[in-house]
Amino acid sequence: MSQASVIVIGNEKGGAGKSTLAIHIAVALLHGGAKVAVLDLDLRQQTMGHFFANRRAWLAANGAQAPMPVEHDFAADGVALAKAPDEEALPRFHAALAELRGVADFVLIDTPGSDTAMSRAAHGVADLIVTPMNDSFVDFDMLGVVDPVTLELTRHSLYSETVWNSRKARATNERKQIDWVVLRNRLAPTEARNRKRLDERVAALSRKVGFRIGPGLRDRVIYRELFPFGLTIADLSPSIRPVAMSLQHVAARQELRALMTALGFSGLDEGERIAAE
Repeated sequence: MSQASVIVIGNEKGGAGKSTLAIHIAVALLHGGAKVAVLDLDLRQQTMGHFFANRRAWLAANGAQAPMPVEHDFAADGVALAKAPDEEALPRFHAALAELRGVADFVLIDTPGSDTAMSRAAHGVADLIVTPMNDSFVDFDMLGVVDPVTLELTRHSLYSETVWNSRKARATNERKQIDWVVLRNRLAPTEARNRKRLDERVAALSRKVGFRIGPGLRDRVIYRELFPFGLTIADLSPSIRPVAMSLQHVAARQELRALMTALGFSGLDEGERIAAE
């Protein structure tokens, strides 16, 4: 079996930007020349699946070319599978993963904003877990719990425990380490006292449970504007330009490049190979 790297985008809270990150990371890897396979475990929402369906349709309608990932028809009956018992769902997940690992350099898995057996299984086989969090104590609650009076960190959360257990099991059973990166996503454009407080708690928790901290993607119009076309900022070129270009798009591309660097990948421009450092 190919030793494809498994990247899991996960947390157990909706609205943090998991699917937005998943599609941008996948497309950036594709433009770097990597073979990428995608698996969407958010069986009801299927945001990543819809994105690549839009991409295929837009490219065909406009006679344009852009790299596509390998997709598994995992969620053709997604609603039914979401309701299936674990003993049925888990073998299907592992079979899909085995198939994709054999044809790709990277398998990127988007997970739902809830605790499911398949999501836990995905975390257990990950080489890299990417967890986005918004600039808010509401999102931090997913990772750690603070004292309501002093705002001091008191303990880690259930999701942190899930990742911790996955990392411990992987190290024990396979002697492999799972890299965990928490991305500060959708940061507000201005500094605030709340951000300083949050920064301190995130840093304290990172030392306690062992994740790295990286930059995410700001809440830019361009990311939402390109989604219906199945495109990202990495796709824009003289031949692919469904919206007017501006300096803000240049800043967004630099932001995506910084994100990929923080995750341990280099290269973003077409023709460059993105490879794990």
